[in-house]
Amino acid sequence: MTNDIAGIVDNDALLVIGSNTTETHPVIALRMRKAVKKGARLIVADPRRIKLVDDAVLWLQHRPGSDAALINAICHVLLREGLTDKAFIEERTQGFAGFEKAVADCTPEWAEQVTGVAAADIEEAARIYGGAGKAGIYYTMGITQHATGTSNVYALANLALVTGNLGKPGAGLNPLRGQNNVQGASDMGCNPVNLPGYQRVDNDEARKRIGEIWGHEPPA
Repeated sequence: MTNDIAGIVDNDALLVIGSNTTETHPVIALRMRKAVKKGARLIVADPRRIKLVDDAVLWLQHRPGSDAALINAICHVLLREGLTDKAFIEERTQGFAGFEKAVADCTPEWAEQVTGVAAADIEEAARIYGGAGKAGIYYTMGITQHATGTSNVYALANLALVTGNLGKPGAGLNPLRGQNNVQGASDMGCNPVNLPGYQRVDNDEARKRIGEIWGHEPPA
């Protein structure tokens, strides 16, 4: 995450995509709802009607696997309507001309055919996100666990960068882990190949060091 969890309540706009946040990250979902109560506008992009849709101003019910088409079409509208941060792009990004060319044909009408989301809703999503002073993107394994998962993440990074929503509070590009506290479980060594602190279990020196702490050297 480029931002902290506490700052979610300061978002002006939130895009939640590929995340059933209320089920898998309930504390984060509560902060999202607090942001909405403070006036933030929430966009949910998900094929399913997840609980968070109840708090959203816009639900983009796109076809499974069409995430990149949806995101690139939003970027197309941002460029077309001048909803970009030109100073940020100039000072802090590279390859903008190539990006601009890549999304030139990703019109909302094209994306409607691919995603099943109405072109007007894609345009509205771009205006909400691009018009916000502080916009945050939140995603999890619904974005990453595809053959095109890396491309999906790149597309979301482009969306944050083109609007300058990086490096400031209440905004950012915020991947969440697949389930609540899976990061903590991994940090503590609760997986087969790593000891706490991501030290390999087949590393003799690491086993000896952990053994001294535990009072018992674990097997290789």
